[in-house]
Formats: sequence, structure tokens, C-alpha cells
Amino acid sequence: MPDHDVLIVGAGPVGMLLACLLRQDGVNVAILERRVDADARTRAIGIHRPGLDALDAAGLGQAVRAEALVLDGGDVVSRGRTLASLTFSEDRPVLVLPQHRTDALLRRRLEELPGGGILEGRTVTGLRDAGDEVTVVADGPEAPTRQTAGMVVVADGVHSPLRASLGIRWRRRPGSGAYAMADIDDAEAGRRATLFCEPGGLVESFPLPGGRRRWVVRTDAPGMDGTVTADRFRHAIETRTGVRPRLAPGEDPTSFTVAQHAARSFVRGRIVLLGDAAHETSPIGGQGMNLGWLDAVRLAAEILSTRPGRMPELAGWDRRARRSAGAAQRRSLFYMAMGAPVPPAAARARESLIRTLGARPLRRATAGLITMRGL
Repeated sequence: MPDHDVLIVGAGPVGMLLACLLRQDGVNVAILERRVDADARTRAIGIHRPGLDALDAAGLGQAVRAEALVLDGGDVVSRGRTLASLTFSEDRPVLVLPQHRTDALLRRRLEELPGGGILEGRTVTGLRDAGDEVTVVADGPEAPTRQTAGMVVVADGVHSPLRASLGIRWRRRPGSGAYAMADIDDAEAGRRATLFCEPGGLVESFPLPGGRRRWVVRTDAPGMDGTVTADRFRHAIETRTGVRPRLAPGEDPTSFTVAQHAARSFVRGRIVLLGDAAHETSPIGGQGMNLGWLDAVRLAAEILSTRPGRMPELAGWDRRARRSAGAAQRRSLFYMAMGAPVPPAAARARESLIRTLGARPLRRATAGLITMRGL
């Protein structure tokens, strides 16, 4: 008999949410995490309807609502003109909460449930699927460990070494770009987001809880070669939007490159890929973490509806998860195209399209796409 019903590799927000969903229904779940301390970076901030439903199902939706900022809506601007204004309805809210706080709430919920906490400092070095169980070998703080599980869920992120070791192909999908971001104090942050789809490249401005604001700048644009310092970041925002954010001295932005990928299959025998280990979706549009949570809810439902000791039939889950990932990546590709650097003629055509999408007949449908309706 295996040591665990399910063993999860990776204690990110997706792995922890799946563990909560399973533990609260009595499933024997272990979580192995290579880190020994919490990730304090802000990272993902947006929680859409599918994500909020997942958090509710895991028993921490109210805790998240108590800390999160609820966006009233957003405006799309170009060359000083507002092209579209959207309001998010109560049934399709967008909440904003820095990921380190979401992670902390997930950890606290895990500690409330039977089954123990996260086994930290464990780097999984091998998986062997024997047909009736999976053996998991991990380096630990003192010595290597060996455990068995009826099913292993790999949720160890975009650069998953385990996905590669399983020989699962990591396929590139359209959509890429380079960006820089910084979170700064802003007492007048408000509750509306602004997207500046400027000819020189995208600038995003999102209010955060606690009187702060996130700025994101597209950097694969003319004049942005090299290291993006605080001065260059501030100058790019001011040049494109006319706004001069107040970055603290030495508060250099974080640079990152966006790419999109998907595993050819999310299931290999008794081993399942979940979250960023299964699909990398551009953070432009804020879908990645929420998509992982949606996959986790559906996976938990399959596990809980299967007789104990049996491996769920996951072919249907695999197809649905890959379809959802493909749809999210196509939406992200569109969002990135709306923020790419373009010449004036192309900027005018893009502005016309944005006006059309924000017009009254299409406004509700556009807001639905932004809030992950249909995934």
C-alpha cells in the first residue's frame, strides 16, 4: 500500500490549493517543496472569477476577500485619449492581492487541515511509475528520502526538471515580449486600472492593497535596450503616458521575459502536470495562476469521484485542461499584441479596434474575456 494517496511536488499557489481541496475531503496528501522559506515576491496579483471560486471551494475565499482590493474597472488609453472604459460586475469581479499574501493564506489553511504542513527543503530527484504506485526520491535536509504514492502531481513551475525527466515535450506557443515592473507607494491608487496602449509600447498601471500601485512597462521597444534602471523605467512611463511615478531611490524595477508554452500531455501514467509545469501563460492578462487553480479544482473533482486506491481516468481532464490553456494563451497573445510597439499608422488601426471592443454592444463580452469567462 502506498505511503500517500497523492504526493504533490511544489508548494506554489496551485499545488497548495490542490492539497487543500483534497485534504478537506480526507485524502492522504503530502507536499514536497525544495524551498525552505516563503517566496516574498509580489508576482501574480489578479484573482478572477474562476480563481475566486477555487479559493471558495478550498475554504479561504473569505480570508482572501478580507485582504484583497476589488477593482471597479479599467480604462484603455492611447496618446492621451481614453479609448475604452470597462466596469467589472459583481458576478465577474477582479480582485487584487500580491501573491505572497495569497500564498500565506493558503499555507495557513493547509495548517488548519489534518495531514501536516509542507515538507520543505526536499528536492525531488526521481520519479518511478511502477504501474500500481509511484516511487518518489528526494534529497532532504539530512538524507535522501524515498516515498510512494498512488498518484504524483508535479506542480514545480515553468522550469520543471521533472517534466523534462519524464520526456514530455514542452511546445512553444505564439506570444512573447520583454517587460519591467515595480510596485510603489501611491496614496491615490484608487480602484481602477489603466492600460496605456501607446505606440512606444505598453504601460500598465494597477492599484494594489495598502495604497500601492504596480507599474509594468514593455521594454522590447526602441530606446529601451540594456539594463532597465529606475531612471530609465520612470522615463519610459513619463515619455509614453505623461505620468511620472515616484520610485524610491535605488528601487530598480524587476525585468522579465514573457513566453508561452504547453506540455504535449498533462498526464503520464500515474503522474500529472499541473499549473506552470503544464502550461506557461503570459502574465499579461493575469490568467496563469487562475488557470492553474481551475485545473486543480477539476483534477480534485476527478480524484474525489474515484474509488479510494484507484487511479482516476484523466483522459477527459487532460483534454479539457489543454483546451483551456490554449484558449488562455490565445487571449494573452491578443493582449500582448495590443501593447506591442507599433508605427503611427498601425497605432491608429489598433486604437480603432480597441474603441470597437469597448463600445456598448461589445462591452460586456469584452469584460467577460478579460475576466476569463468561458475557460
